[in-house]
Amino acid sequence: MLESYKWWIRVPLYIIFLIAGQAAATLLGRFYYCEGGKSKWMASFVQSAGFPLLIPLLFYFWPAKSGLVEEDSCRHDDSTDGSHNSNTFDIIIKKYSSKPKRSTVAFLYIGFGLILTGTNLLYSYGLFYLPVSTYSLLCASQLAFTALFSYSINSQKFTAPILNSVVLLTLSAAVLAVNIDHVDWIDKPCDNYFIIGFFCTVFASAAFSFCLSMVQLSFQKELIKGGTFYAVLEMLFYQSFVASCACVVGMFASGEWKTLEDEMKNFKKGSVSYVMALIWIAVSWQVSSVGMLGLVMEVSSLFANLIVTLALPVVPIVAVFIFHDDMDGDMIVSLLLSVWGFLSYIYQTYLDDQKAKVHSVVDDGGC
Repeated sequence: MLESYKWWIRVPLYIIFLIAGQAAATLLGRFYYCEGGKSKWMASFVQSAGFPLLIPLLFYFWPAKSGLVEEDSCRHDDSTDGSHNSNTFDIIIKKYSSKPKRSTVAFLYIGFGLILTGTNLLYSYGLFYLPVSTYSLLCASQLAFTALFSYSINSQKFTAPILNSVVLLTLSAAVLAVNIDHVDWIDKPCDNYFIIGFFCTVFASAAFSFCLSMVQLSFQKELIKGGTFYAVLEMLFYQSFVASCACVVGMFASGEWKTLEDEMKNFKKGSVSYVMALIWIAVSWQVSSVGMLGLVMEVSSLFANLIVTLALPVVPIVAVFIFHDDMDGDMIVSLLLSVWGFLSYIYQTYLDDQKAKVHSVVDDGGC
């Protein structure tokens, strides 16, 4: 019962991290481009470059102490009851033999990091080559890809409330995208570049959804030990490290690093604002990523992507107050659809929780 209450505390915190981090990172990213930022590799790099901020948290949540306590407890049981020696030995052997191989974990972290690099870069190209309306609409397909991968990889069960949630949140993103004015085409390349941007965005959405489902599968199969906040931090740290290294290599290989000095000097708000914008974009994406991986571990990859879609209408509404954008009825409709879809999924989670409590009571009564 206590664990159930803790779960209902952790999940809302992860949701807040994801929505707040994504909204802040998106708005700061817009600020970066509006004030003269142009580097696509830099835009990709800052999405994962905030991983050093996780180091103090990794030390604080280090699970070594709890492991020693468990081992001492086992030894104490051995000394007080000799009849349990063999059972305790089996538990210890099972505990340490069940740990995933370091090579497997390293392979997963490298794989997830490289996929993260690819998706970040493809999204940057998609946003550069497409009008915002088309780009946002294509990004909404990410939820459909996640539903497909969740069903085929994670054996996700689709009940009426979950299907209702997926449909409503997809419609919410579509309403928001269609509402954006056609002037987004201004200063955008066209013709063949539209096709490049289209496929880059769709492929990035599919790859990101596949990565989320594989992360969930890694937790399910215990290839990566989940169930703790430390597990979330560890996975995020290593995959962000790999992605950052890959972005640095790409930046030097493409020659974009030569233009960064001029980009900083020509930044409209000044060099200090340029550096601070990149720093806070990195921080915001790390906060968002902690929330996303936490939701994948605690609930599912589908739910994590639902929250990502839920955050889409939050950004333009916040932009009304920060950038003084115009607010219209479509934004409100999009937000209401998102909230409706979110509550629909929460209702299904509540039903599952009640069903689990009933089964627990029945099992206890049977014993």
